[in-house]
Amino acid sequence: MRVWGLLLLLALILLAATAEAGKNKKEKVKKDISECEDWRWGPCVPNSKDCGLGYREGTCKDESKKLKCKIPCNWKKKFGADCKYKFESWGGCSSQTGVKTRSGILKKALYNAQCEEIVYVTKPCSSKIKSKAKAKKGKGKD
Repeated sequence: MRVWGLLLLLALILLAATAEAGKNKKEKVKKDISECEDWRWGPCVPNSKDCGLGYREGTCKDESKKLKCKIPCNWKKKFGADCKYKFESWGGCSSQTGVKTRSGILKKALYNAQCEEIVYVTKPCSSKIKSKAKAKKGKGKD
């Protein structure tokens, strides 16, 4: 009986401590909320080189903030990581230029980024030609 009483007391203490810890987190979040609604955000600036973790600065009246951000290292597009586009399928290969093209229509501009409505991207045509001989060769290995 005494053991059960101690266990119950210990459970109540842990419950109270957990509730207090949760309360502190809520108060911390409330302090970070701003009354300002017209935030202007700059581009994501990587901490080193041209990609990876970084920060973006925002201003609103007399307030300023820094937010963590990330530019993927495979993102080398001229229209920036804050402009999100919906792209069409790749077009056919141009025999004159040796590249194929596709267009993208603006889907979303993050952090008030200045984005073009339509963008065009190109890439070199593939030099690989799939032959039927290779396909038949792979099937005969059963």
